[in-house]
Amino acid sequence: MDGNHYDVLVVGSGPGGATAAARVAETGKRVLLLERGDFLPRERDNWDSRSVFGSGKYTAGETFYDLDDRPFQPELHYFVGGNSKVYGAALLRLLPGDFGEVRHSNGKAPAWPLTYDDMEPYYVRAEHLFWVHGRHGEDPFAGPSSCDYGYPPVQHEPRIQQLADGLEKLGLHPFHLPLGVQLSQDERGQPTLDSPCIRCDRIDGFPCLVGAKADAEHAVIRPALAAHPNLTLLTRTTVERLITDVGGRRVAGVSVTLPDGSPDVFTADVIVLSAGAILSAALLLKSATDSHPRGLANSSDMVGRNYMRHNNLALIAFSREPNPTVFQKTLSLNDFYCAGEHWDFPMGNIQMLGKSDDWQIKGAAPHGLGAAPSAPFGEVAKRSLDFWLSSEDLPLAGSRVTLRRDGAIRLALQPGNNTEALTRLRVTFEEKLKQLGMVEMAFVRSLYLHKAFDAAATAHQAGTARFGTDPATSVLDVDCRAHDLENLYVVDGSFMPSVGAVNPTLTIIANALRVGDHIAGRIGAAGPAARSATAVQAAQHGRRP
Repeated sequence: MDGNHYDVLVVGSGPGGATAAARVAETGKRVLLLERGDFLPRERDNWDSRSVFGSGKYTAGETFYDLDDRPFQPELHYFVGGNSKVYGAALLRLLPGDFGEVRHSNGKAPAWPLTYDDMEPYYVRAEHLFWVHGRHGEDPFAGPSSCDYGYPPVQHEPRIQQLADGLEKLGLHPFHLPLGVQLSQDERGQPTLDSPCIRCDRIDGFPCLVGAKADAEHAVIRPALAAHPNLTLLTRTTVERLITDVGGRRVAGVSVTLPDGSPDVFTADVIVLSAGAILSAALLLKSATDSHPRGLANSSDMVGRNYMRHNNLALIAFSREPNPTVFQKTLSLNDFYCAGEHWDFPMGNIQMLGKSDDWQIKGAAPHGLGAAPSAPFGEVAKRSLDFWLSSEDLPLAGSRVTLRRDGAIRLALQPGNNTEALTRLRVTFEEKLKQLGMVEMAFVRSLYLHKAFDAAATAHQAGTARFGTDPATSVLDVDCRAHDLENLYVVDGSFMPSVGAVNPTLTIIANALRVGDHIAGRIGAAGPAARSATAVQAAQHGRRP
């Protein structure tokens, strides 16, 4: 047997790729997982705001170009586990309405080729696989669940409970934010002595030094490697292009650069692409051949198009009373998610951010303030309440990933893409906060109130290889297999035809489980599909940090 040939080869070890690789490895077939980065080092800087936010120590040294060909550094992280190494671990389901056509003030989000009910059992498996804490039924706007979370909600600290009580008195419906953490709580919500998670203030944007955040490395990859000797992980191995067979109907393998800089080729019966919506699209475009002159899987000219990343806003409210909260990221609101009494169109989701400190605020402050001493920012942090506002952006053909002549990636965002929804969400929520006694918003605006995210904000990337039933308007079929290629699948956020207004990670994981089941059936599964969650969880609990 060729040592470089595998039954299934997966490109990218983020939540989608890791989950698909682990699921398919249950078949006993040979599975290769390729990651261009290495394991993120455990070091004091993991939890140092100045290193993480001030100098961007863990951000990839990439240069992309925007719509006007201006260079920028995208917020990408090349490590085992992908961008989940620094995500905030908020793992929410899309709402049932997100799977149908959604009318917005300046356009429509298209319907999916499957329904919430189709995805629901995979959401359950994803929630259990990624240690999600929460309580189904708290959010009256959410869809039904056939099974509750495996762990109870992360309890609010007193100041956040006070905020939740105040929002309820205003007629709103705050709920505990579903979080992927390995936390055991006592009756006061404090971590027990044997809890891996210590409820620190370093969940949002930081790597987890103790391995207690449900990133793809700790939730899936390490336990899957321990459970399945047929699964191989190669790090510091960059995929340069996909290689097709002579007929051009199958991907025969991938051309890579090994850690020592030498080239090599790995082949497989099935290829699964999960490098993230931007890099997966770029790789398909880079892999053009005479049979596929516009790039692989691109007969529809849709590869790279319909890029979405949400319209996001980090909002800091300045309270008259101190906010001594340590673990702040425990509350969310969907009252403004759908069209209703507040506006005729959807606005979006609101959730707490991790607690800001002086260097986080300094690093995100408007240009010119970043050079100021940290003390004023520290005073803001002591009284701040930090929120993440997210609204849906629409899949536009002109919002796309392309390649420049020099091979560099151009990420073009069309301006004004459904931005009124986010503006209205901010104004509406500010009024609610004022009713709860927050200092007048103008009081802090001159220092730092809100930061809108530009093209560099790629954490919620989606949509560049959408799935659908029509090969003329989609890249993938409903099983996320390329219409043009018999054995190529994509399981990162590229497949999403719309992105809703909540973090897409749980949907990516759920879909990877769904596609993993399909691939397992295709190559010959060794056991029932339901093993995908239980087998990996058994390995997890055998190696608690």
